[in-house]
Amino acid sequence: MRTRKSRTVSGEVLKAGKEWKVKMSDTRIIADGLVKTFVKNEKKNRKTAVNAVDGISLTVGAGEIVGILGPNGAGKTTLLRMMSKLMKPTQGTVRIRIGDREISDDTEVKRHIGYLSNNTKLYGRFSTAELLRMLGALYGMEKDAVEKKIAEISGILSMEDFMDNRIEKLSTGQTQRASISRCLIHDPAVYIFDEPTLGLDIISSAAIIDFMKKERGAGKTILYSTHYMEEAEYLCDRIVMIHRGRILCEGYPETLKRELGLNSLRDVFTQLIEKEGMADEY
Repeated sequence: MRTRKSRTVSGEVLKAGKEWKVKMSDTRIIADGLVKTFVKNEKKNRKTAVNAVDGISLTVGAGEIVGILGPNGAGKTTLLRMMSKLMKPTQGTVRIRIGDREISDDTEVKRHIGYLSNNTKLYGRFSTAELLRMLGALYGMEKDAVEKKIAEISGILSMEDFMDNRIEKLSTGQTQRASISRCLIHDPAVYIFDEPTLGLDIISSAAIIDFMKKERGAGKTILYSTHYMEEAEYLCDRIVMIHRGRILCEGYPETLKRELGLNSLRDVFTQLIEKEGMADEY
């Protein structure tokens, strides 16, 4: 396996210090040259094209957690929606590898992905168990298999006490676990989570972080975004910091800190945006 280096948009290279984890045989999801252009309406009927994502390429392997970090408006959600095949890129491709098969068809890729948006809406009058039964039927699962999976999910996410309660009656943390549960029902190979712990209390956040760690241990692929750099530093195998739709830097958390002589990812990000002349935006 060849050594890969961390990189920044200015072209400066941060030496990785250890081998990159993802081999082609282990790669689960691959994004090549993703661009998403939106047309922005300006004053006097002028229109301006803006790239929310501007040429991002990324691979994530089996048994790996990769964190997407960046400020509001950096392009995190747009990137994750394209990688989930929920948004069509202006340019670029997304594909996944399952065993020896490489899949690019939108519908087929979605079968292997569990996606959680940062504003998922659930049916409030359903219980989580009822929601999962409906989703299991949509995925063509047998009733016995659905019930077995519901019991498994309930244990994984510590939902035994509220699995049969109406979703509209749940707390914020319980509702977020209900949202995540729907990503598990079809046993996907890849999880893509957009800020899964945003606004949660310590106990609910810990349950979700513990879930991600267990799924990594089971060989699943996890790509997730967060504003919480301390959380990412603790949880992620690899970090991708983005700004203005481009990769600002990417690498192992410890390597990024060591090569810049800093103590935290927050300090790494602050130094990099200052170096790129963007500190006045914060």
